[in-house]
Amino acid sequence: MRIEYSRRFLKEYDKAPSGIQAAFKKRVRLFLTEKFHPLLRNHPLTGQYRGCRSINVTGDWRAIFEEHSGRAMVYFRMIGTHSQLYKMN
Repeated sequence: MRIEYSRRFLKEYDKAPSGIQAAFKKRVRLFLTEKFHPLLRNHPLTGQYRGCRSINVTGDWRAIFEEHSGRAMVYFRMIGTHSQLYKMN
């Protein structure tokens, strides 16, 4: 499975604390071997993120992604705290 990252994701990732960056790397490795492992809490999203899914990076940090099964590719769109990602506009 191929993984790609949006420009937004890469900017948010670069600004994240180093502990979050390390946690994300571990979660991605887990995701690649068992994408529905209970630690990931992989689930579909609704509303403005319909068509996307979310995994837990840490207790409060999430990564939002799209899965393109026909191309065996995952596209990470955003990373941030729950409140940063799901705030009401």
